[in-house]
Amino acid sequence: MEKKTMIAAVALVVLLIMSSNDITQVESQGIDCLDSCSTGCVNRDTRLMQRCERKCQIRCSPDRSVDDHLD
Repeated sequence: MEKKTMIAAVALVVLLIMSSNDITQVESQGIDCLDSCSTGCVNRDTRLMQRCERKCQIRCSPDRSVDDHLD
């Protein structure tokens, strides 16, 4: 009985190793800052939503750089 269990375990490990070779990785795409930020701006109050979207436009503008955040 132990021999059958050992064979089954080895077969399972071999199957897992073989199937891991078939897994393909998806390349991450560039992050769209404005889209990511404005997704969080959903609100029933249109004034607050517009305010949030404006903040996103300022935060994600191409003129801003990483150095702007370092003080």
